[in-house]
Amino acid sequence: MTNKELQALTEALSDSFFDRPFQHKAIFNPRLRTTGGRYLLSSHNIELNEKHYAKYGKEELVGIIKHELCHYHLHLLGKGYRHKDQDFKQLLKKVGAPRYCRSVKEREAQIHYVYQCSSCEQKYYRKRKVNQFEYVCGVCRGKLQFLS
Repeated sequence: MTNKELQALTEALSDSFFDRPFQHKAIFNPRLRTTGGRYLLSSHNIELNEKHYAKYGKEELVGIIKHELCHYHLHLLGKGYRHKDQDFKQLLKKVGAPRYCRSVKEREAQIHYVYQCSSCEQKYYRKRKVNQFEYVCGVCRGKLQFLS
């Protein structure tokens, strides 16, 4: 999807769900990493994370656009546009927009060390090394063995 198609989609969603025009820019921002999108208070533009569209498709993108349009329209009307405000929560519910978006961040393999109790064979998965002489099994107090 191009920025031009994104702009057209945002304008169409604004007209159909909010009965108000969207008169600013909606663009993809490749620098967004942890958020699905953001509404800029100073310029009134909306920036969206293209990775959400690539990973989850158009349906997820439409939800994010509706969420950001809630911020946009409430801010321009002078009502509570922040996540904690009742006006915002009510408008989200009315238009069927999600309060939060799914994560696009792939979890790296965070388990680097695997230990096993020599008595009860309980396994422990850790990010950091464990001193096997200082720590014991939490189940039976047996000795820990390094597996990998």
